Amino acid sequence: MKEFSITHRVQFYETDMAGVVHFANYFRWMELVEHDFLRSLGLSVMMTHEAVDIGWPRVACSCEFFKPARFEDEITLKLRITKVGGKSLSYDVDFYKGDELLAQGKLTSVCVAHGDGSFKAISIPEALRKKLGN
Repeated sequence: MKEFSITHRVQFYETDMAGVVHFANYFRWMELVEHDFLRSLGLSVMMTHEAVDIGWPRVACSCEFFKPARFEDEITLKLRITKVGGKSLSYDVDFYKGDELLAQGKLTSVCVAHGDGSFKAISIPEALRKKLGN
């Protein structure tokens, strides 16, 4: 499956008073690497494909923490597609400082058609599936 990575320097506002990254930021960073990954493929979490407005809302998200990240650390986020289902897309995101694994997140999104104020899960269009590597 496809892999993608970015580097992020921890900002002060992402930390608590001890300079340790607040846990909620890992979820923001998973979204950041997901968006960058999709853009690298010419896709987006909000796009129009064959006159259909498509989105990728999350249906599951988790993160397990092993070591703290701190203010000004450079963190590498490594996204790996773990499953391209009929309607869903799942990723693992590993958070590294150098060679140290700090945390591991899991994220599942569903392909939906929207535009009239409602969401309807749809099969991932074949053209998008090809770009995702499946």
